[in-house]
This record gives sequence, structure tokens and C-alpha cells, in this order.
Amino acid sequence: MTVTQDATAADLKALAEQAGRDLEDASALEILRWAVDTFGDRFCVTSSMEDAVVAHLASRVRPGVDVVFLDTGYHFEETIGTRDAVDAVMDVNVITLTPLQTVAEQDAEHGPKLHDRDPDLCCALRKVKPLEDGLTAYGAWATGLRRDESPTRANTPVVGWDEKRQKVKVSPIARWTQDDVDAYVTEHGVLTNPLLMDGYASVGCAPCTRRVLEGEDARAGRWAGRAKTECGLHG
Repeated sequence: MTVTQDATAADLKALAEQAGRDLEDASALEILRWAVDTFGDRFCVTSSMEDAVVAHLASRVRPGVDVVFLDTGYHFEETIGTRDAVDAVMDVNVITLTPLQTVAEQDAEHGPKLHDRDPDLCCALRKVKPLEDGLTAYGAWATGLRRDESPTRANTPVVGWDEKRQKVKVSPIARWTQDDVDAYVTEHGVLTNPLLMDGYASVGCAPCTRRVLEGEDARAGRWAGRAKTECGLHG
């Protein structure tokens, strides 16, 4: 069944919650197949270009699937390089979103290094708002969230309701472990960000990301030393 554009938020929320229950034990490909069958062209994958695992999975279900990437203006060169490589070699349609302001324009309005002084506002301007605008045409979006990444993600449903954006949110590898990801990358030769081989377990904007220490969870290198653990895209 394909969901039409005139489906109400209440209908979509009920659909998402039911799918989350029905697909809890399904494979990542089965979850993505449900999303594609349900939303068609109104389904996309979002990727931080930490790796291209979910994009690769989705391309097996729907060749040419839209893969949305947020270019915040603060990314590592390796992240931009991974995006370009994914665009060049995978059967996907990479769509790059950018904030309303360049870094220089934001500095002029809010002062330099806003990420140090008010990281929540910086994320809101450079991540949350651009994604909100970029997802307007879609009814559902897929993420690479995994339950084992951090305590804040431990209850991630494989299909859930994104209250903030009023859209269905699909996390097909929510039940995967890092070992599962590594095995998939090896089996299929999936592109990954070179920084993952250089001590970074989670890759975000350069000013707010550091290498992780032994025994830390994968998200510990993001906004280190602050109470902040999420950029606002996922909570």
C-alpha cells in the first residue's frame, strides 16, 4: 500500500507505530522494502557520510534512491570526500542541503565560533533547520541510528514517528551492533569515512568532534566536555 500525500499526521503516526511493532524483528532490507513500498518517491535516506551503509542498503531496494546530506560548512575534508565518492560510485541520488547562511554570514550576525559559545543554536541553524526544509517533499526518511551507539539511542524504534517534522522515521539498522556494520562494510565493500580508521567513532562537524578514548561509547567524541549529546536532528 502506498501512502498518499493527503494522509493526515494522525494516520501516519499510527502507521509508523504499527510498523515499528510489526517490523521489530525484520531485516534491514525488509524494513527498507516496507518504506519504499509505502512511500515511493516520498522516501529518502539521510546520511552524515560517516559511512554509506544505509544508503547502500536502500540502493539495493530502490536503485537511485535520494540520499540527503547536510553540508554544514564545518565538515572535515574527509567527510566531503566520502560524499563525493558515494555520489560517484553508488546507485543513489545525493542531494546536498546547505544552511541559509554561510559560516561567514553566521559569524557576522552571531559572532565567530558560535559552536563554542552556543552549540545548540549553531546546530539549529546549520543542521536542524536545513533538514526540516529539505525533507518537506518527503513523507518518510531513513537514518543510520543504532541502539548500541549511546544510552540516548537505546530505545530507537526500527520505524517510528518524528514528532518534530511530522514524518515517519525509519532506522533499519537500529538493532545492529558495530560488528554487524563492520561485517556488512567488509562483505559489500561499502564506502566509509577515512576518519573511522583514525580514532573517530562518530564523525560530525570538525570543531565539535574528537577521537574517542578506549572504553568510551561511540558518541563520546561529539561535543566532548559538554552535556550536549545530540545535535537536535534525532532528539
